[in-house]
Amino acid sequence: MKNIFEIKHTDEILIRIDNLNVNSQAIWGQMDVSQMLAHCSSFQDIALGDSFPKRGLLGILVGRFAKPIFYNDKPLEHNMPTIPTILITSKRDFEVEREKLKQKIITFQKNGPESCTDHPHPFFGKLSSHQWGKGIYKHLDHHLKQFGV
Repeated sequence: MKNIFEIKHTDEILIRIDNLNVNSQAIWGQMDVSQMLAHCSSFQDIALGDSFPKRGLLGILVGRFAKPIFYNDKPLEHNMPTIPTILITSKRDFEVEREKLKQKIITFQKNGPESCTDHPHPFFGKLSSHQWGKGIYKHLDHHLKQFGV
């Protein structure tokens, strides 16, 4: 599984983000491309420890058993539920959101595994920095595939 802490994987993700444009269309899902970028940026905030969504009851009950979904080699399923606090429904500026996400990815990669939060993921619970690195890559890959890049 690819890991965002490996520079070659970060570079690949950044190139794919640069291949998006304001007219990129989703293959599945409800978000437009600008909302997707904002969603991914908000998810970076969780991994960086800048946002602390509360754990829901379902996550508390089954999150630890489902945790490998976040970082294993199997692609994420389309239209999976998302963390309510990072569900983006408002209109967003494409260029602003693209640059914001790119900078957060660069910062996350540059700061290394020790930059990961100790706060539990709102569904999966406690994650190691290695699991965060794989999960961040997998989440970004999922949404970039959603928009054909």
